[in-house]
Amino acid sequence: MPELPEVAALTDFLTEHLVGRRVVRVLPVAISVLKTYDPPVTAVEGAEVTAVRRHGKFLDVETDGGLHLVAHLARAGWLQWKDRLPDGPPKPGKGPLALRVALETGEGFDLTEVGTQKRLAVYVVRDPEEVPGIARLGPDPLAGDFDEDRFAALLQGERRQLKGALRDQSLIAGVGNAYSDEILHAAKMSPFKLAASLTPEETHRLYEALRDTLTEAVERSRGVAAGRLKAEKKGGLRVHGRTGEACPVCGDTIREVSFSDSSLQYCPTCQTGGKPLADRRLSRLLK
Repeated sequence: MPELPEVAALTDFLTEHLVGRRVVRVLPVAISVLKTYDPPVTAVEGAEVTAVRRHGKFLDVETDGGLHLVAHLARAGWLQWKDRLPDGPPKPGKGPLALRVALETGEGFDLTEVGTQKRLAVYVVRDPEEVPGIARLGPDPLAGDFDEDRFAALLQGERRQLKGALRDQSLIAGVGNAYSDEILHAAKMSPFKLAASLTPEETHRLYEALRDTLTEAVERSRGVAAGRLKAEKKGGLRVHGRTGEACPVCGDTIREVSFSDSSLQYCPTCQTGGKPLADRRLSRLLK
């Protein structure tokens, strides 16, 4: 799933390629991708793009007509930029193409989604806050006013485990499965540790790991073309998706805990005092 660093890079990429250009066609191929119908998605046709912004994991394309084309790529969605779009309208079918946006220059982008769980979402709204997922977002962890005191206040009384708390978009916006693993590894903390149990020193360590991990990932992604972002993300991860490999810090074997629809990776030596965590496949931790 694209998370804060990848969506930030896509925002920069689209700012460069969209702002000042006019949308001539918006073609939904999979009707399930559209989550709003008034205004219709065609209402942005003829409008000029004035800005591209990020809200957590949401992409927001703002137009001079006052409308916003907002997209959430979900777990299996992606954006593919085309210097020259194919001639003719796309054909509905079983392929991954969900929606196409064409510019007056002949350029444009496709939103695609693989797999059977169709969660990619597109909205056309007058205000981004009309999108339910944006309205309930917590603070952005890279915002200038997101200081350690604010972070500590969020965790105070939070009875969930750290892994689940970091992934909760209403608590902190933009962190998903991969970067929560990376943050906890950098902080040397168990994913099962209760958020409310952190000492002031541990809260400081987790805050620094959160900011540093995301900042470094954003810097790695900066200037990377949309088509190469997935590979860049994977190459920069230290523990997530690396079960069975050696921890780059201590050399211990990276372990995994599986759940019904996801998994987490961690280093026992760095994070759990050398003790492997129980693989609770049916755990409700991430729900």
